[in-house]
Amino acid sequence: MAGTVGSGNAPVSDTQASTSADRSYEGSTFQYSMVLEHLIGEKRPIKDLNPTVMGGLPNPMKTDDQKMIEQGMESCAFKAVLACVGGFVLGGAFGVFTAGIDTNVGFDPKDPMRTPTAREVLKDMGQRGMSYAKNFAVIGAMFSCTECIIESHRGKSDWKNAVYSGCVTGGAIGFRDDCLPSIL
Repeated sequence: MAGTVGSGNAPVSDTQASTSADRSYEGSTFQYSMVLEHLIGEKRPIKDLNPTVMGGLPNPMKTDDQKMIEQGMESCAFKAVLACVGGFVLGGAFGVFTAGIDTNVGFDPKDPMRTPTAREVLKDMGQRGMSYAKNFAVIGAMFSCTECIIESHRGKSDWKNAVYSGCVTGGAIGFRDDCLPSIL
């Protein structure tokens, strides 16, 4: 009869050793299930995803004035006006720049040998700058309005709105240039 020796000198049988091993196995599975329940079960504490907890800067609550200004800046009308003004300024600067590079500014086709005066050159630069400014303003307003309409219709704010808006704006410009003169 083979047996193990316990803490004393009395021999312990195999059946007694297996029951003590079963009890220790059951205890470890019980502890494991408690830990598992604590980590992923219903006893798991809910974490606050506040930026201050995660090491970020805190976001203060917005006042009613800030909310009203934010709503105004997100409106279609504000975006259209901003695109129109921005397009006008950018187009004007681009027109003046291209007029400054162009060698035919102030050129008179009737008298090709005559050198244009500074007044004529500046007048031509101003006309080209104003022409570019108006065109850029119209294109910016068209793009902004169509993007806002598409975003409102789709109910999503993603990159596809800008792509669709560019297609619609480009199509409208192409339609205006190609089809309207033949209609009128």
